[in-house]
Amino acid sequence: MLEAITTGFSETTLAYDLQRAHSADIWFIRARYFFWGTVSTIIGFLFGHALPAFGINIYKELWEGFIYTWHHLIG
Repeated sequence: MLEAITTGFSETTLAYDLQRAHSADIWFIRARYFFWGTVSTIIGFLFGHALPAFGINIYKELWEGFIYTWHHLIG
């Protein structure tokens, strides 16, 4: 149901279309994959670079959480 909303077709229609697909159809599926992959990667990088502006340091938080867990489980 979700893939029908987000991509415009469901898994069963995709499987049927891939069985009968022409090379142009495959090219458009691949182009859509690369386009949305590129867009999501750029948005992810922009989001990651915007976090420090709000005072969020993911690496520091992960490291402190790891050290906290290490000291309470082992040390």
